[in-house]
Amino acid sequence: MKLLRVGNPGEERPYVIDAEGIIRDASSLCQDFGPSTLSPGFLMAMSSNLDSLPAASIDGQRIGAPMSRPGKVVCIGLNYRNHAKEAGMQIPTEPIIFMKAPNTVIGPNDDVRIPKRSRKTDWEVELCVVMGSRASYIESESDALSHVAGFAISNDVSEREFQLERGGQWDKGKSCDTFNPLGPFIVTRDEITDVQGLDMWLDVDGVRQQSGSTSDMIFSVAHIVWYVSQFMVLEPGDLINTGTPAGVGNGFKPPRFLRPGQEIALGISGLGEQRVRTIATP
Repeated sequence: MKLLRVGNPGEERPYVIDAEGIIRDASSLCQDFGPSTLSPGFLMAMSSNLDSLPAASIDGQRIGAPMSRPGKVVCIGLNYRNHAKEAGMQIPTEPIIFMKAPNTVIGPNDDVRIPKRSRKTDWEVELCVVMGSRASYIESESDALSHVAGFAISNDVSEREFQLERGGQWDKGKSCDTFNPLGPFIVTRDEITDVQGLDMWLDVDGVRQQSGSTSDMIFSVAHIVWYVSQFMVLEPGDLINTGTPAGVGNGFKPPRFLRPGQEIALGISGLGEQRVRTIATP
């Protein structure tokens, strides 16, 4: 089952895509997709009632982020072996955690704004974990995925000068407006048979920049969810961006960075595709 929201910003309506690819209007079951509608019980009830939901067409309409604003966005840095290598950094012995402001989340095809005074805005295709139930001090890594509602595509857009050259921590290079296109949908956990075997890619202006697989993760999705829960409570609707493979702009010699007027297309097998344009911040 795939969850998506369609409509203008602030006016999105909930829809579901069933196993046959039929888009169904879910507004009779809930007003929106958010923390309360990602619980295992609600998702199971909705799945059981899919046939009763009316088919719908969303042609020509904007696709929003697949859930309303998350409580928090947790990110994992340097979680792909080939990305750590291109960055010239050692393989981490524990997951590197940083935070991204929740209001960075936008729709999968919305415009990404290049920040004022930015010189090094970069791209990162990532697998995003969407939490479905509260997780605190998960006892066993084998239990971690039971707390997950599903998965989505995330673009962890980053301003490398703000992140790495302006002192302090990474957050200010990660939390600029529009810096987290998400979606097009949340794919529920039951549809992904092997989360560590997903192909991923990203193009800029039609040229392939990133090509990788979640199999190259240093720390698995289950380990990340377990690990993060040892330091903070994960709530339903929280997001975890799990890292990016090699091919980010900062890793090229010379580096390649984004400018207004470019197109970024990205995808992960089974999770759909995004296509955004970069624009200048007014």
